[in-house]
Amino acid sequence: MAKQNVAEQFVDILVRAGVRRMYGVVGDSLNPVVDAVRRNSAIDWIHVRHEETAAFAAGAEAQITGKLAACAGSCGPGNLHLINGLYDAHRSMAPVLALASHIPSSEIGLGYFQETHPDRLFSECSHYSELISSPKQMPRLLQTAIQHAVGRRGVSVVSLPGDIADEPAPEKSAETALVTSRPTVRPGDAEIDRLVEMIDRAERVTLFCGSGTAGAHPEVMELAGKIKSPVGHALRGKEWIQYDNPYDVGMSGLLGYGAAYEATHECDLLILLGTDFPYNAFLPDDVAIVQVDVRPEVLGRRSRLDLAVWGDVRETLRCLTPRVRPKDDRRFLDRMLKKHADALEGVVKAYTRKVEKHVPIHPEYVASVLDELAADDALFTVDTGMCNVWAARYISPNGRRRVIGSFSHGSMANALPMAIGAQFTDRGRQVVSMSGDGGFSMLMGDFLTLVQYDLPVKVVLFNNSSLSMVELEMLVAGLPSYGTATTNPDFAAVARACGAFGIRVEKPKQLAGSLRDAFKHPGPALVDVVTDPNALSVPPKIKAEMVKGLALSASKMVLDGGVGRMVQMARSNLRNVPRP
Repeated sequence: MAKQNVAEQFVDILVRAGVRRMYGVVGDSLNPVVDAVRRNSAIDWIHVRHEETAAFAAGAEAQITGKLAACAGSCGPGNLHLINGLYDAHRSMAPVLALASHIPSSEIGLGYFQETHPDRLFSECSHYSELISSPKQMPRLLQTAIQHAVGRRGVSVVSLPGDIADEPAPEKSAETALVTSRPTVRPGDAEIDRLVEMIDRAERVTLFCGSGTAGAHPEVMELAGKIKSPVGHALRGKEWIQYDNPYDVGMSGLLGYGAAYEATHECDLLILLGTDFPYNAFLPDDVAIVQVDVRPEVLGRRSRLDLAVWGDVRETLRCLTPRVRPKDDRRFLDRMLKKHADALEGVVKAYTRKVEKHVPIHPEYVASVLDELAADDALFTVDTGMCNVWAARYISPNGRRRVIGSFSHGSMANALPMAIGAQFTDRGRQVVSMSGDGGFSMLMGDFLTLVQYDLPVKVVLFNNSSLSMVELEMLVAGLPSYGTATTNPDFAAVARACGAFGIRVEKPKQLAGSLRDAFKHPGPALVDVVTDPNALSVPPKIKAEMVKGLALSASKMVLDGGVGRMVQMARSNLRNVPRP
């Protein structure tokens, strides 16, 4: 039996860690590893057109499955292309192992062709980034990298020179058990005691939830019901906490809506649950604040804290809720529910008024119809920019749907690559890429990856021939838009030329039928919807300097944006408010 080389041993360890795909672009320094993947039936090589796509796809797979995913790039320019997607995966706490193939080991440091230093380059977007310089080093180093990625939830990068990958592996060493899941973390008794005391003393408590509430929906609802607390959320918390929530008061932040802002500012105790909400301008500075997070390094970095609680949200609430005293006074909760419903009612007309006749089509209308027609367990990937707004306001969570995007890193062009990784996890699940024309065209080459692997991703393209979010930024700053217009092809025709289903929609009455046809198509499909470039959105709270900017930019029409089926939810929750 032939002796293993380092590349084969590398791939075997990844398989033992649960990796089933490696996304990347082949190249000479990477060839030994790609060939090892070819000869291992437990793992597939996914050939993408751009390494940035590989990293985004791996990050999406890791976010959906919660398991380790992998990507790879060849030496120099090849692995450099990974960096943007790896930044996104790292900031999204997605466990990803990236292989950065390297130049021949004898040439490192001598200015060789395509030389970079990947072990240094990736240090800022990873928990671990190291160079393998000897075959004997590889098994332990790769094991350490995997445990960093899984245990700390983020990226690990292993740099491997091509010549070392092709060398014989050392004699088989003991197979050390690999960490493939994380433990739950319970806070200390002192922190629980103090939090119980603060909640019992407070008259008005608001819960503000982020992605750290994943898996803790029942616990959050139980606490909110017991202490009569409004529940707001950040964008990454929406899919986990908004559904089946009679205490919902909406979302805060730049894309926010409803009464979340008021609820966080008018309480006397604000409890941040599993959120590293970055916009401290939307957080109060005159109320008591408690933060609960499993990552101790994020505690207190956005706002002053009266209590920092290091722990998993679900475990913390399981310890906490039985001990707090029930509150009978609903006045604060009911007032916030009423404010929330009123705020949503006020913007409904933004997407319901004459939409069947409005050309170009309102993007709000597109998002609302998409929300109605998509499957109950659909998985949406969302481009950064205005697609974030439409997803935040129109895609209705229900506990089965998923919505992922570059919500922490804010990269363009993420939706299509993420859809690739998402669809590979389950070919039978409906995956919808909500793509902007700017983001889609940036990595449009990987639409061919959908065709090559016959991935049934449905791309719904919001095509307004403009970088709309950048236009809004200029608008708010009082600047005329400049450099934001794009000249686009008929994207549906491009899709058909690639061998996929493609249809162009220019009138509202065509929309529903076109989406249904795309959803019925068994393979990849693209719906190119020509939308109104003047449909922009503004945050729920505007500062004086922002108003000045809006006044200076008189050439644009700014809409508040609608909120889709969330209005119905708010109306339903109002029925819980006792009548005088």
